[in-house]
Parts: sequence; structure tokens; C-alpha cells
Amino acid sequence: MHTPTEEPSLPTHVTRRRLFGAGLAAVGAALVAREPTAQPPAAQTFLADAPPPLLLPPPHPAPSPSPAEPGTPTLNRPVFTLKEYRQVVPGPAFPDNAVALTIDDGPHGGWTPQVLHILEKYHVQATFCMIGNQILGQEAVARSVVAAGHQVANHTWSHPATLAQMPADKVEQEVYRAQEKIHETTGRTPTVFRSPGGAVSPAVFAAAAKAGMIPVNWDRDPKDWTKPGTQSITSHLLAARPGDILLCHDGGGDRSQTCAALRTVIPALQSRGLQFVALGGQP
Repeated sequence: MHTPTEEPSLPTHVTRRRLFGAGLAAVGAALVAREPTAQPPAAQTFLADAPPPLLLPPPHPAPSPSPAEPGTPTLNRPVFTLKEYRQVVPGPAFPDNAVALTIDDGPHGGWTPQVLHILEKYHVQATFCMIGNQILGQEAVARSVVAAGHQVANHTWSHPATLAQMPADKVEQEVYRAQEKIHETTGRTPTVFRSPGGAVSPAVFAAAAKAGMIPVNWDRDPKDWTKPGTQSITSHLLAARPGDILLCHDGGGDRSQTCAALRTVIPALQSRGLQFVALGGQP
């Protein structure tokens, strides 16, 4: 998968944001789990049984978010479905026919506007999982995502494929620098975290919670970033069921197949009665 290169360091201050309400603290421990396969979900605990390990300060201070309010949950697995998301994030129940479209690896000066045009045509809201250093030079594109009514999520600073193997201080740098850049550019502070490749570790969970974010993966992946062909992407997305979180990309390479597939998939799913919802709205 595309891995953007590192850019010069940003300022080390991260603007204080409003985190989730105290209602998160009351979330039950026994929740529905789902492995990243086609198998039916099994019961599993989301909230960590014990506090995350103490994170030692890095040798070179990383950007640091405002302290998380009590009740921001530290999960021990990502969210895979809308049902799971609502179990850890208080709010109105999603419609029974809802699906969520998430768009990773942007913003991109060419592909993101095309995706936005498609979403506007069909009146669809989505969640754009932005890479911090991809915003550099594309600030106007990032702002256009928010201006169009979509949500933004944190997809790390440089999209390291080895994030789950990195030490805690490096994980914090990836998470907090992206959080800072996204907020500085769009005025939004993400409440959803998307790890590169969906890979997670105790350090990843801890950093996301400290920044006030819920790790969200997906359960419908057409692997469009591999450019498998428009028909392959289309058929995988057309298999979506109510409650699914769909994964697509607007960055990381040629996304013409993704755009072509979305032009078919979105109206087809809508004709089946499915409704698109976005994740990560701020309280």
C-alpha cells in the first residue's frame, strides 16, 4: 500500500478539543466482536480489562494532545461494524439499512475532487481518513472535504505499514502530528482513527484513546488500492449488507477504478434501500 514520505516537523502544540461525553464511561464490557474475515461475529470484550501500560516520554518530544477526559475508552480491538461503533460511541441508533463509506489515504489533488463529485451527485456523506503529510500542499482539498459536509478521520502522519510494531513514542508521533495537521487545516479534530492496514497494538490503542479517538477498521474491503479492476471492486462493494463499514481509497496511486466503481455501486446500493452514513461527527 502507498506509504507517503516524511515531511519536516510541524509545531508541537495540538489545540485542545472537545472529546466524547462522559457517557462513554458507561459503555458495557461485553460487546459484539467480529474478526476481519467473512465469519459471523462472536462475543468479545471491547474495553480493555486493565489500563494501558504507562507510555514513557520519547527522547524528542512529540506533539501531544490535550489530556483525554475521563470516560474516553481504551479499546482492545478495533470497531468493524456500525453496531460495534454505536456500542462505544453514544448517539442515536443508525438506521437499520445504514452502511458507512470510508475513504483512505488522501487528500489527493486529482482523485479526492472526483470522489467528492460522485458523493455530491448521489447525496452521500462519507468519512475521509486523511494522512497528515498528504495534506501538505493539499490544504484546500482537505478543507473542501469538510465544506462538502463529510467527516474526517486520522490515518497517521506518514502511513507506516509497521505502525503496530513501532515503540509507543513513535506511535504517538504518528497519531498526534496527523491530529494536529488535520485540525489546523480543516478546523475539525478527528474522533475516528484508522490505522494503516488496520494493524493495531496496545501502543496504538493507547495513543488513539489519549487523543480522544476510536479505532475503526472495516468489514467490506474491495482491495481497490491494488487496482484489481473496476468489476472486482464493484462486485465486492455490491455485496454490502446493512451495518457494514466499506473501505475505498482516494490516495496512494491511480484511483480511476475506484471512482468508476463508486459511480455504479452507490446508486445500486441506494436502489436496494441502503442509506449511507458518516462516522466521526464531533459532539
